[in-house]
Amino acid sequence: MRQVAIVGIGHTRFGKHADRRLVDLMGEAALAAMSDCELSPGPAAVDQVLAANMGGGIVNHETGIASALASTLNLTPVPAELVENGPASGASAVKLGHAMIAGGMAETVLVVGGEIMKAVSGSRATDFVATLLHPDAEYTVGVTLPAFAGMFTRLYMDRYGLTERQLAAVAVKDHDNALLNPYAHLHKQVTLKDICGSPEAEQKNPLVADPLRLYGVCPVSDGAAAVLLCAADSLRFKALNTHPTVVISGIASATDTHCVQDRLDPLILNAVRNSAERAYRMAELTPEDISFAELHDAFVILELAIAEEIGLFARGTAGEAAIAGETAIDGSIPINPSGGLKAKGHPLGATGVSQIYELVKQLRGEAEPGRQVNNPLHGIAVNFGGFGNNVVTTICSREEP
Repeated sequence: MRQVAIVGIGHTRFGKHADRRLVDLMGEAALAAMSDCELSPGPAAVDQVLAANMGGGIVNHETGIASALASTLNLTPVPAELVENGPASGASAVKLGHAMIAGGMAETVLVVGGEIMKAVSGSRATDFVATLLHPDAEYTVGVTLPAFAGMFTRLYMDRYGLTERQLAAVAVKDHDNALLNPYAHLHKQVTLKDICGSPEAEQKNPLVADPLRLYGVCPVSDGAAAVLLCAADSLRFKALNTHPTVVISGIASATDTHCVQDRLDPLILNAVRNSAERAYRMAELTPEDISFAELHDAFVILELAIAEEIGLFARGTAGEAAIAGETAIDGSIPINPSGGLKAKGHPLGATGVSQIYELVKQLRGEAEPGRQVNNPLHGIAVNFGGFGNNVVTTICSREEP
């Protein structure tokens, strides 16, 4: 199997871009990724385009996104396809690009994820995301993703003794990291005192889905991110690899039951565990080898639960680790140095690509001062689709000269 490197990365600011066309926003990220490796757009620039998006047709009335993106970037007649896997669309597109190169179908693949969600109201965006759920057993009875997260959080608290203060520590850490990330949606510092432990704090941090509060939930975001994949044994790689070499050492996905109620234990995230185990095997690594992680914390409880599921902490202990600073930039295992979905933002189709963008940036040693992880060798990203229905885990590694 051919080794796949990431030679170019690009990112837009996450936030509000409702005045722009989706394809134009994705094109901005794509051009940044191509510029990052000094590649000029043109018909022979890449062998394949993969676009990751969930809501273009529903929210923005834009379909044919992949072919429109190829045309906008002057890449025709390059093959182009759309990849949709809910909030895990981005990492799924990277996985398919990796498979195409590893299997010999292409030498270069441009993967671009994007979403413009703020073109509609927050309630409509919540409803749109809820279409991921089972149409009869979940959606039609009013269940939403925040509702599932609230129930999951309460069950976790009851079983493991997780406290609101430990949950709030995750949000505080993510906001601190996002302050140093120029692409993050939320540039607002908060403290534990601000959002936890007093009536005044509760007013600033109202309940969204009991026991989850406002600062435990990610914002609705617009944005795009892109990565350029290249076969590491190709002549193209020698021309395009203008940075320290970063490779995809492991990538895998897995599914779980569509209906959450059908799981034997709702706190066991089988798709997370299974995808991570496969990615570790492919990379020939263990959790102890991981330098840092980008985890899908659309709700802060997921940062804790995913970290435990992929072996970074024992079950029920990640909350204690967060309050002790172990997941901070200078901690034993930094988690979400980008600010995570919680503070960086969560444009669905862009999120998985953005996580991998962050892995590459950190492994190259190019993150902004104050949020650069110390000498990382291996980073892991978990992109969470539905409520753990379809999950992709990616491990990227820095190749020593």
